[in-house]
Amino acid sequence: MLYIKQNQKTKTVIKIYAQPADIHPAAADLFVAAGQKAIAEKGNFTVALTGGSSPVELYKLLATPAYLDQLDWTKVFVFWGDERWVPLSDSLSNAKMAFETLLQQVPLPEDQIFPMFDTDRSPEEFAAIYEQQLKEVLGAEGQFDLILLGMGDDGHTASLFPHTEVLHEKTKWVDAYYLTPQQMHRITLTAPLINKAKQIVVITFGEKKAPALYEVLEGARNSEEYPSQLLNPTSGELLFLVDQAAASKLSDSKITA
Repeated sequence: MLYIKQNQKTKTVIKIYAQPADIHPAAADLFVAAGQKAIAEKGNFTVALTGGSSPVELYKLLATPAYLDQLDWTKVFVFWGDERWVPLSDSLSNAKMAFETLLQQVPLPEDQIFPMFDTDRSPEEFAAIYEQQLKEVLGAEGQFDLILLGMGDDGHTASLFPHTEVLHEKTKWVDAYYLTPQQMHRITLTAPLINKAKQIVVITFGEKKAPALYEVLEGARNSEEYPSQLLNPTSGELLFLVDQAAASKLSDSKITA
């Protein structure tokens, strides 16, 4: 069962599912459809993956024959929306999780995978390198076909955390900074680049996300406190895939047949 609502305030489509397990196949269908469309239109599919726990089951599902065989993975270019500045072998690495659950299971050329880490560079140096890699693949327009994102309990998305300087970035595509509360560096795509994407999909679920989701979608404008409010596509689509628990504080959030 599914409920779809249009949020005119944010020009956003919110799809509300009964439970998290219903979100994963919907997201997998969307991923494959976006890939097929992009490859048919321009010969490749550019996607930015997200980390955290939300996409794990989605990645595992995409690696199954039911989905794997629907996409020409040799024409897929994989980037990340953000990353903790840790080696790829570290359990905190978003890339490590994606490699184990998806990327090592599909016929994807290694030179078309762009993790956000380099042992020989500082985070700030590598942010500039990563931006150049993006420009070489995406071109001057910088438009992804699909960007997958999550949303934290505090309303952050990618590594756009509340009250950080990166929220005010206007020109860089990629930025790196030290996040004091976590005592680590983060590297992230910036809001200006994210908003250029043809399709932005935010996957979030669970009761703990409900207060932030309400503020992001229906609360007063305050992107310093709730950075996910910065998501505002210039020409593409913004889609939230959420469960009923996360949507419980939204107006008209009950699932209907």
